Amino acid sequence: MRLPHRPPPGPGTTLDTALDVRGLRVDFAEADTPSAPAVDGLDLTVRRGEIVALVGESGSGKTLTALSVMGLLPPGAQITEGRITLGDEDLTTLPPKHMNRIRGHRMAMLFQQPKVMLDPTCTVGSQVAEPLRLHWGLGRHQAKARVVELLRDVGIPEPERRASAYAHQLSGGMAQRVMIAAALAGEPGLLIADEPTTALDATVQAQILRLLRRKQRESGLSVLLITHDLTIVTSIADRVAVMYAGRVVEEGSVHEVFDSPEHPYTRALLKASLLQSEEGRLFSIPGSATQSRGLDHGCRFHPRCPLALDLGITGRCSGDEPPLHTCGGGHRCRCWASRPGIERVGEAVGV
Repeated sequence: MRLPHRPPPGPGTTLDTALDVRGLRVDFAEADTPSAPAVDGLDLTVRRGEIVALVGESGSGKTLTALSVMGLLPPGAQITEGRITLGDEDLTTLPPKHMNRIRGHRMAMLFQQPKVMLDPTCTVGSQVAEPLRLHWGLGRHQAKARVVELLRDVGIPEPERRASAYAHQLSGGMAQRVMIAAALAGEPGLLIADEPTTALDATVQAQILRLLRRKQRESGLSVLLITHDLTIVTSIADRVAVMYAGRVVEEGSVHEVFDSPEHPYTRALLKASLLQSEEGRLFSIPGSATQSRGLDHGCRFHPRCPLALDLGITGRCSGDEPPLHTCGGGHRCRCWASRPGIERVGEAVGV
């Protein structure tokens, strides 16, 4: 088994950093079948008290990034390079028992489809109480009282009665509130929310997002939000990282990235979203993210990129992978056709 290469913490790592991911690579081990990494050289930082959205198409590596942080990768997947720092600890070096003490206490995760994630054979109250007893050592009566407080805090009516309910007796929105209560029971500093409003109607979706924002403001909670819905990002996130084929291709504040997108993939995502929708035929991005996974050189997006040919720099786009250029402030972009990218290409594009 190849030991993971661990780069040093990123230059932005400080006491204000809740999570710092550097050079993360995740591979799927398949006998005699070399495969492209599902996550490849990913860098990501979440500061304390900040909501960071990780966006991209299905298959871009968003959920695998979250599962890597939680130490919950599926069978066959493994971290082969990189460092994941939570506070002052590198999670990639910790034994399973230590990770079990961290999960649900220092960090927690909200999964898609909350009604599926809840155990149908146990009451809601017993599931919310589990982290209270495991991480805080509360007795049965203390845990029961705290469960009622947590359910009330996340907006569940009649919490005493609901604590005795089972998953099938809850609506989708109510089930997600229960999952939020369970995730926050251990008082984590970091919450990873993977598509937390999937399959919920617009009204309930807005309520769940307001709840997450309120908890973030009240307790200084850090949130890594995984989503493909850009309208959610504008309503809740402070910063956004756009992921494509296992790498972050653009990052910055939501205002910087959405108002002045530099990467053609980000522009395409925005054009295909409700944020920039127009009457008529819906816009779509030709091809799929999976067709870029086998590329070992050049920009991952160049086979689908309209700018690579239009600007006459196809050779550069297919030959050299662009670094994350600084576009001003905290805005960075991985593209030769961006303003800082074109400055680097210089005479090659006739400017």
